[in-house]
Amino acid sequence: MNIIFMGPPGAGKGTQAERIVMEFEIPHISTGDAFRLAMSQGTPLGLKAKEYVDQGLLVPDEITIGIVKERLQQEDCGKGFLLDGFPRTISQAEALDSIMADMERKIDYAINLVVDRKLLLDRLTGRRICKKCGATYHVLFNPPKAENICDKCSGELYQRSDDTAEKVGTRLDEYINKTAPLLDYYRSKNLLLEVNGEEEIDTVTSNIVKILRGQVQ
Repeated sequence: MNIIFMGPPGAGKGTQAERIVMEFEIPHISTGDAFRLAMSQGTPLGLKAKEYVDQGLLVPDEITIGIVKERLQQEDCGKGFLLDGFPRTISQAEALDSIMADMERKIDYAINLVVDRKLLLDRLTGRRICKKCGATYHVLFNPPKAENICDKCSGELYQRSDDTAEKVGTRLDEYINKTAPLLDYYRSKNLLLEVNGEEEIDTVTSNIVKILRGQVQ
């Protein structure tokens, strides 16, 4: 089973991806992981990517696509894979289709976790971190016993600068604007499965598994 996994920041994509790859015994592949593997192995593409990464530059599409192709051709992807963070654009999606065609395989599903914007903002802006020990809390879902005081060391809790409503809102808008064309792309191919990400974690996992197993059968 070859899956693309999508969802905005705060949708719980990472948690669900970990559960799905365990359920179906397939590797979880992110572009970051693929880059690190290629660089550690010293492949020609990995070395090229390292030049850009070391300079803090964006890795060009042709190198990214080549590294993803190398990763998908490895033995552990024989039963399938879950791609996370790739493709990000229509051109990358088309390149992925070409990669799969060369391998005589295809993408089976593009799963998108759907969560209301207000809930995403609540999830992402509610995080608080202890200045002393680094413990993490959430004002709604995992609050400290005393407001703004760490349960473990009595340190002061703070909100990271990138967790403010303004910055989170900008991140969400950027994600939505970039992802909308991809959703349409996979919807037009009848590969898009949209799953309610507002349910309890176990319920979301169960719903994804049921959908995938139901369609496999």
